[in-house]
Amino acid sequence: MQIVFPASCRYYLHSGAIDMRKGFDSLCGVVQAHFKMTALSGDVFIFINQHRNRIKLLHWQGDGFAIFHKRLERGTYEIPKQNTNSNSIILTPHQLQFILDGIVLSSIRKRRRYEHAIVDKT
Repeated sequence: MQIVFPASCRYYLHSGAIDMRKGFDSLCGVVQAHFKMTALSGDVFIFINQHRNRIKLLHWQGDGFAIFHKRLERGTYEIPKQNTNSNSIILTPHQLQFILDGIVLSSIRKRRRYEHAIVDKT
């Protein structure tokens, strides 16, 4: 089964280990306490356990929360390196898919492309 990760969402990976027994309400509490955000934003919040063999994605879908939970039978998930002491790491949809697929992020080389800067008019 393949999950589609839209570019319209923002993806935040919690940089610390999370107890995978946490459910909807506890993960929302982690989002509020550690990310300093609301889980109702529509963003995707990603959590990995200490052994890095389980991952949970929490997403508000307008009428309720959805959790995607995956346990690896062998191997581990990669946590990207971060430059700051922040509690979260911002990922692109592609990086998240690479993590789920077991692709080593440091081995990926992206060819240069034009990127149009989007101006926030708020």
